[in-house]
Amino acid sequence: MDESAKLGLVAIGRNEGERLQNCLRSVPRSVPIVYVDSASTDGSVDFARSIGAHVVQLDLTMPFTAARARNAGLEAVLLDCPEIEFIQFVDGDCELEPDWLTAAEAFLRSRPTVAAVCGRRRERYPERSIYNGMCDAEWNTPVGEAEACGGDALFRVEALKQVRGYDPAVIAGEEPELCFRLRGAGWVVWRIDSAMTIHDADMHHARQWWMRAVRSGFGYAQVWQKTRRTKRPALYGRQVASAIGWTIGIALVALTLSIAFGPLAAAIAPLLWGIQFARLSLRGGIIWGWHMLIGKFAETIGILRFAAGRFGGKKQGAIFYK
Repeated sequence: MDESAKLGLVAIGRNEGERLQNCLRSVPRSVPIVYVDSASTDGSVDFARSIGAHVVQLDLTMPFTAARARNAGLEAVLLDCPEIEFIQFVDGDCELEPDWLTAAEAFLRSRPTVAAVCGRRRERYPERSIYNGMCDAEWNTPVGEAEACGGDALFRVEALKQVRGYDPAVIAGEEPELCFRLRGAGWVVWRIDSAMTIHDADMHHARQWWMRAVRSGFGYAQVWQKTRRTKRPALYGRQVASAIGWTIGIALVALTLSIAFGPLAAAIAPLLWGIQFARLSLRGGIIWGWHMLIGKFAETIGILRFAAGRFGGKKQGAIFYK
């Protein structure tokens, strides 16, 4: 590696196969690469080494999380290249757009108060499934100052050191939680109007989408619990309340009414769900509306999993949906 390099890249992955090959091949040769692997069995480690990447294999005795992997990659790249000023994090199922690193580095150099910059992440095959299409729409966030970035972003090393990087215990929502601390330390996060990465969600089955929603619910609860003790408004409070309200909340209302007025009063539950489904469908179509409504149940399961683990003292590792 070039020890005088100013920009490095950390890629994380687990059994990404050809997607990881596309990811690492999209990185300019002048950029030092650290690949952090979470127990892949598909030859990812051998491929990464074959193109000259520094490979870090996470300890199997500790729970895997993306946050832990990114911290390990950051530590390794700074050990190899101590002069690095900027770190690009990228997931192993993403491919860098050709001009992204140049545009992102120029933006950070022109804005000394910006800790992280992200651009437009697009799905490679949004037309192949409703789930891929939903992801593509999810990535299309507003341009300008932002509350958070996603897993792909260029960070200022100085800012990461100041807040001690990611919280390795966070299962999902680790980027918003990190950005919450960065903003609390006086930094800002920005999204620019520039193509950044091509992502391959590779979601074609309802179970994959369901587990992704469970993971989101777990992350909502964990990050809300972690940020609620600060003087600033906590993250994800609205999402936690929405999931619980549209599932457990409505069920409790129906149960209470049925006890007070008889079994027929329990019909309030399907009525309210039907109204919400109609409202969501008017906004994004019937298929989208159905998934958004059912997704509340998956998110609630994730929230309950977090609560059970917290009260039971059990550590939760990454929740995989692929």
